[in-house]
Amino acid sequence: MPTWLVIGFSFGYLALLFGVAYAAERRAGSARRSLVSNPYVYALSMAVYCTAWTYYGSVGRAAYFGLEFVGIYLGPTLMAPMAWLVLRKIIRICRLQRLTSIADFISARYGKSAWLGALVTVVCVLGVVPYISLQIKAIAASFDILTGGGGTLHAAGSVGVSSAFATTVALAFFTVIFGVRSIEATERHEGMVLAVALESLVKLVAFLAAGLFVTYGLFDGFADVFERAAKVPDLSRLFTLQGAGTGGSQWLTLLLLSMSAILLLPRQFQVAVVENVNENHLRKAMWLFPLYLIVINLFVLPLAFGGRLLDGAGQLDADTFVLALPLQAGRPWLALLIYLGGLSAASSMIIVETIALSVMMSNHLLMPLLVRVPAARAEGPRWFAYLGQVALHSRRLAVVLVLLLAYGYYVEVSHLLPLVNIGLVSFAAVAQFVPVVLGGLYWKGGTRQGATAGILAGFVVWFYTLVLPTLVGPELLPDTVLREGLFGLHWLRPFALFHLEGLDYLSHGLFWSWFFNLALYVGVSLRRQPTDLELHQADVFVDVFRHGAGFEGRAGWQGVAALPDVRALLAGFLGKKRTNQALRAFEERFPDAHAPETDGTPAPPQADPRLLAYAEKLLAGSIGPASARLLLRSSVGVEDISFDNVVGILRESQQLLEANRQLQKQQRQLQRLTQELQAAYDQLQELDQHKDEFLYTVTHELRTPLTSIRALSEILTDNPDLEEEEQHRFLLTITKESERLSRLITLVLDLEKYESGKATLEKAPVDVADVITDALEAIGQLMRAKHIHLDLAVPPGLPPLSGDRDRLMQVLVNLLSNAVKSCRADGDGRILVSVETPADCLRITVQDNGKGIDPAFHQLIFDKFFQARNQTMRKPEGSGLGLAITKKIVELHAGRIWVESAPEQGARFSFELPVV
Repeated sequence: MPTWLVIGFSFGYLALLFGVAYAAERRAGSARRSLVSNPYVYALSMAVYCTAWTYYGSVGRAAYFGLEFVGIYLGPTLMAPMAWLVLRKIIRICRLQRLTSIADFISARYGKSAWLGALVTVVCVLGVVPYISLQIKAIAASFDILTGGGGTLHAAGSVGVSSAFATTVALAFFTVIFGVRSIEATERHEGMVLAVALESLVKLVAFLAAGLFVTYGLFDGFADVFERAAKVPDLSRLFTLQGAGTGGSQWLTLLLLSMSAILLLPRQFQVAVVENVNENHLRKAMWLFPLYLIVINLFVLPLAFGGRLLDGAGQLDADTFVLALPLQAGRPWLALLIYLGGLSAASSMIIVETIALSVMMSNHLLMPLLVRVPAARAEGPRWFAYLGQVALHSRRLAVVLVLLLAYGYYVEVSHLLPLVNIGLVSFAAVAQFVPVVLGGLYWKGGTRQGATAGILAGFVVWFYTLVLPTLVGPELLPDTVLREGLFGLHWLRPFALFHLEGLDYLSHGLFWSWFFNLALYVGVSLRRQPTDLELHQADVFVDVFRHGAGFEGRAGWQGVAALPDVRALLAGFLGKKRTNQALRAFEERFPDAHAPETDGTPAPPQADPRLLAYAEKLLAGSIGPASARLLLRSSVGVEDISFDNVVGILRESQQLLEANRQLQKQQRQLQRLTQELQAAYDQLQELDQHKDEFLYTVTHELRTPLTSIRALSEILTDNPDLEEEEQHRFLLTITKESERLSRLITLVLDLEKYESGKATLEKAPVDVADVITDALEAIGQLMRAKHIHLDLAVPPGLPPLSGDRDRLMQVLVNLLSNAVKSCRADGDGRILVSVETPADCLRITVQDNGKGIDPAFHQLIFDKFFQARNQTMRKPEGSGLGLAITKKIVELHAGRIWVESAPEQGARFSFELPVV
């Protein structure tokens, strides 16, 4: 395509990004709802992870190593469910502490160390600059291919170099305008975030268009591509991991590197943590971001295999298949769209990465040096304003410097290396932060010395094993370093350090760098006592969810400082308007923060330790936690609080918290006891009422036979001349009523024994069939008198029960008596007695065909108080205690009893008892 056309579309696309970013910035400044306060925009911005490496390099990697490329995207996918545990905690910490980079995070965790923050910054710059150069390389080479320059992604022609430089300048201008517009790094870059989200959509659409064209335009679909690839021996081996030469160690390394990169790469930390406006957006991103990774990689294998099949002579670089195949097929406009997708993938990474690195370089390399100069100790608003302007311009300069370093690395080194190799080496660099970050989140014992020793050791080993070999290709180092080791020491070979062989270069480098990193981090931390500030920060980081979202409190400073000095210091970095708003917010929360008047003379306005801690957090958002602490210490004349004072404050706070917790615990216990007492009182009231009702019912039942006996006795006494037959009839009645009275008294006494637990059982093996026979004989006369038909279903050979035979006889007699009373009185009465043998028990059933029982009363009929509370119910003759006693006897035998019945359907009483 004509060069001018590609250049025009390139700058037109960048102009579109300018327009989108500008619109987002204008909207953010108005009262309307922010465009980036959206979980979909947040998830799409996280797709900055998919760079030119994904767009071009994955296809190139898949063309010769098959499914190995999947490991780079499988790691973040596996990490997504842990985002709510790890990433949410990091977001909460950074919001409370106003941290703006991974260097801020590590520095703040380990005592707000300026030296540690500088070390992390250097590691990030040296580790990520090659990755940025990879993006410049991809843009330059794709421009060269599209305009017919004949370049590849492995060699840069003159056109590629000039286009790379032009791209570098354009992206530097865009980043400075929309990414570094104010000194406060915690300020949202809404224009940049929305532009990155748009670029994520563009590169997704463009890559899918390339995949659809190759898969369905040049071939007949997925099946056709894979079937034809399977017939080529060199491609068929890529269908299996073993055939592609990818071992288990390589897969593990790729997973670990990608899982650490999704959290710790400066650009990922910027979009996922710093630019996060709502923690709940993580819920959407946890599934939407992995879905994006899956979709954008759908056509990687078809593109890789299709390119190898169509380029049989091997004239094309596999990294260029995405762009070169549509050009060879005569689809220049499709190729232009794909080129713009690659430009999106590379430019979004460059913009976000350079913003993050510029903040780190300003906060941790320049500002700690400036605040240590003697002039910073003098009072002077002009000096503070000057520092603020220096911080702002230093970030802009850092953006340009980082891009120039990346461009220089591209020209000298990276054009000789594959895309994926550069990316993996950068991943391994930021992986050196994994021990100190995870340790800082979940282990309070980590110290500044341990973190420094671990990162420094890991970085040195990383550079020696992974970066040093890349300098041999451009002849910057002799190849004898690889073959014989440094200084001719064989055990110092970069690819076989300490004679460890058998691992691929990446697994080898990661293993040794993490080994020394973790060993020194843990070992030195255990040997060194943390400082007071480290202890405080460890408590804040590890237990962040226990702390409120308010100010940090007094911990960290002692004494007071002049309020005008603090105000001038804040205004120099935040501006007067922002400073006034912040101080008003503080005064509303702490109206007692100023020092009191003494001797009747108004004291000058003072800033107490709470305001100093608040000011430190505000400054940390602008110049980093380490520089903020140094600046406060040197400019307003306050000192760090001593260890003894910190311990006293923490002990006092802990004692107050513990007392508060104890009071709350006692209050909850009192509330529970009050509820229990009320429930017990209500139960006693109900039992008392039941007792009265029961006594009334029993008294009534006792009075009936007594009245009959007394009346008949008086008749016999008053009429001695009654006929002998009449006297005999009266005496029989008195005898029957006496027996009835005796039975009733016996039932009441038996129930009292069961209720009080005094009843005992004389257990022995019991033959159920014999008990049923004896019970039927006992009530046989009653059944014959009412002409009731009996059905008996007792199988032979029943296992014996362990129980009290007399008590079990009492249960059966009671149930049979109730059945006789309930049966129809018209001669159609029927009773069924059956025995079943479910597992480990016997089920005995007595069923009648009487009136039945309403289901509402199925549980109540076994209550001794039931008839007392239902005096208006129509019930059969009896005391009403039989079923209550029956239930107690069954329960004493470790059994259970229940009823199944419905009105006019008869009643079926069943009880189960365990066998011997």
